[in-house]
Amino acid sequence: MAVIAFVLVVVWRIGDIQFVEGGMWREMAEEIGLDYKTIKATRGSIYADGNDLLATSLPFYKVSFDPSLADDKTFKSGIDSLSHLLSKFFRDHSAEVYRKRISEARQSRKRFMVINNNLINYQQKQLMENWPIFREGRMIGGVIFDKVDKRHIPFKTLAQRTIGYVNEDNNGVGIEMSYNNWLSGQDGKGLYQKVAGGNWKPLNVASDVKPRDGYDVYTTIDINLQDVAQNALLKALKQYRANYGCVVLMEVKTGEIKVMTNLTRLESGEYAEILNYAVQGTNDPGSTFKLASMLALLESDKIELTDSVDTGDGTYEFADRTMEDASAEKGGYGKITVQEVFEKSSNVGVSKLVEQYFGQNPQKFIDLIKATGFGQPLDFQMMGEAIPYIKDADDKSWSKVSLPWMSVGYETSITPLQTLAFYNAVANDGKMIQPIIVKSIKDGNKVVEEFEAKTLERRIASSSTIEKLKVMLEGVVERGTAKNIKNDYYKIAGKTGTAQKLIDGRYYKQRYYASFAGYFPADQPIYSAIVVIDDPYGWNRFGGDVSAPVFKEIADMIFSLDLGLHDTFQKEFRADDGTFPTIRAGKYDELNKLLNQFGISNHLETENVEWVRAGVSNNAIAWKANHSEGKLVPNVQGMTLKDALYLLENKGLKVSITGTGRVLRQSVSPGIRISTGERISIELG
Repeated sequence: MAVIAFVLVVVWRIGDIQFVEGGMWREMAEEIGLDYKTIKATRGSIYADGNDLLATSLPFYKVSFDPSLADDKTFKSGIDSLSHLLSKFFRDHSAEVYRKRISEARQSRKRFMVINNNLINYQQKQLMENWPIFREGRMIGGVIFDKVDKRHIPFKTLAQRTIGYVNEDNNGVGIEMSYNNWLSGQDGKGLYQKVAGGNWKPLNVASDVKPRDGYDVYTTIDINLQDVAQNALLKALKQYRANYGCVVLMEVKTGEIKVMTNLTRLESGEYAEILNYAVQGTNDPGSTFKLASMLALLESDKIELTDSVDTGDGTYEFADRTMEDASAEKGGYGKITVQEVFEKSSNVGVSKLVEQYFGQNPQKFIDLIKATGFGQPLDFQMMGEAIPYIKDADDKSWSKVSLPWMSVGYETSITPLQTLAFYNAVANDGKMIQPIIVKSIKDGNKVVEEFEAKTLERRIASSSTIEKLKVMLEGVVERGTAKNIKNDYYKIAGKTGTAQKLIDGRYYKQRYYASFAGYFPADQPIYSAIVVIDDPYGWNRFGGDVSAPVFKEIADMIFSLDLGLHDTFQKEFRADDGTFPTIRAGKYDELNKLLNQFGISNHLETENVEWVRAGVSNNAIAWKANHSEGKLVPNVQGMTLKDALYLLENKGLKVSITGTGRVLRQSVSPGIRISTGERISIELG
């Protein structure tokens, strides 16, 4: 009986502690609970080239209060006004409710209460610091502003995937994750006391360890060009209802990436930056790989550009498979030169040449390409770079058709960025450099670390081979599969690519991976770029139809934005050496009448034109047609202000003027399509 009685007493006591006294003990535990907690460091910012903010941490604050600290006089004189201000600001409770809550907490001697769970910004914090009671500060008035940093992306979706993120589990992507160790800083430690409601109150003791804020990351991205490229890509993706697309633009000499945009089609039909295809997306590159095949042929002294290749009717049998040209339906190209093989992107021509000269030793072909660095990882600054794949002849998947199919960009797997690095090397006179997207790490204005593009290969091929590759690339735009992007103001060099998509181990003829890689201006390369559009829908789905126009739109915009490039691009608009007429452009009837009065010989090269530009033919002035049809920007360089304004304003352009005299430069290039309400600046001199 004694044992049973003892057990009953124990059970009763446990119940009493748990249900009757439990609240008291839990409250006491909360009152005396102490713990060192992490004080988060403020994350560093990410900047574009030109110091535009790409990502930054903005401070927000949770407002808490120790109602016991203020003396009676301060509390009584300020509580009504404070309650009214809190009610008006947060708009969730009446002033009376706020007054009652705060007064009850003070009466019960609570040392900590959360005023409102909604966060306020820095400007709102400054406002509250001047409110009654709060204005006495933390130690006397009792107000506590707990800082909470939130990541802010000023340009929203622009370069969103390239910028990336880091989540609460310390996982992420893009620059945010790749440079997380620099950006995150060093968290501190502070002593906190647990109070009623499960909240923790900072005690601000001498033993607290202050956090060290993160460093800032400065990238190479040009936010204006990023905007141009993303819009151009988005327009093409929507037009062709493609799966995804990417664009990378880099400076030829420095390797600095100015644009990296990746867009994926969502179920809704809209596009968003979800995956970085430029860095992580490997694919059969298709005909852009033919540049590497030609390099191998030229480096081994197997061919000249003037040699002939019989492509027949556009089909050729290799073992049990048929190689086809896009021209096969039209009867093929027949016998053409090596230069034409490249310009027309003849699969038959390239594969026959490679099979002819490397068929007995395919590994030599592969070694020549790999020796350039093409097909090797770039050790890119952003984590997650995909490993490229160019198979060797002893690979278990090697077959009798591997060599010819590899020569035209199949049975390989390469990222757009890796392809661009190879094309950039050709533009850079054979020097292959590592693309970079981060220039420096800074602590305030102090540079902590700087980055420059590493040289991956000092020379990917002989000077002779590089010059021939350049000729071939220019020919593609002048006469070949990308002649639709040829223009009269600057030259583009590049190569189209159209690869059948490999889906579940099978190539589909009507589904393509369309691309264009190249550089501009062709004679003095400044930028290189690659455009990829995956699985475009419609009749014209080849690289020249889909991707090349995006490349040109970006190049055109760079040309129009940078007046300094015009001297490089527009040599035809400069005065010839020797005597040249002062008046170089205007209305033909006015100029003809003026020159006839002075006895200067002049003639019109094309009949029935109103606006002309002057050229020299022997000792006479030769008037050339100078106009633009439809919604294209006219060339007003050399004109009087009156004539220039007439032409430009009649095109719907808004004109701003600097200087006096005749037009020296115009900010928007001739031949560029005019956007509604577009502005143009003209410089007179």
